Amino acid sequence: MDTIPISQARENLTALGNRAALRGERFMIERRGRHFFALVSAEDLELLERLEDQIDLEALKERLHEPSASLAEVKKTLGL
Repeated sequence: MDTIPISQARENLTALGNRAALRGERFMIERRGRHFFALVSAEDLELLERLEDQIDLEALKERLHEPSASLAEVKKTLGL
């Protein structure tokens, strides 16, 4: 993954976008020497979102198997 200053990315956005979309290249855009954002293909972004959804679903499944407290127990714990 290439790292590019934001000023250079701004000047070459179309070319960088084409490289990301058509060749699958990824770019880290920096501002003031720090990572600011990444430029990736829509395909990569969709994959990332699917992975995040899968992680969320797995966490939810784990939580469903945890015992839950009654309202009275929660009130007692909170001193209400």
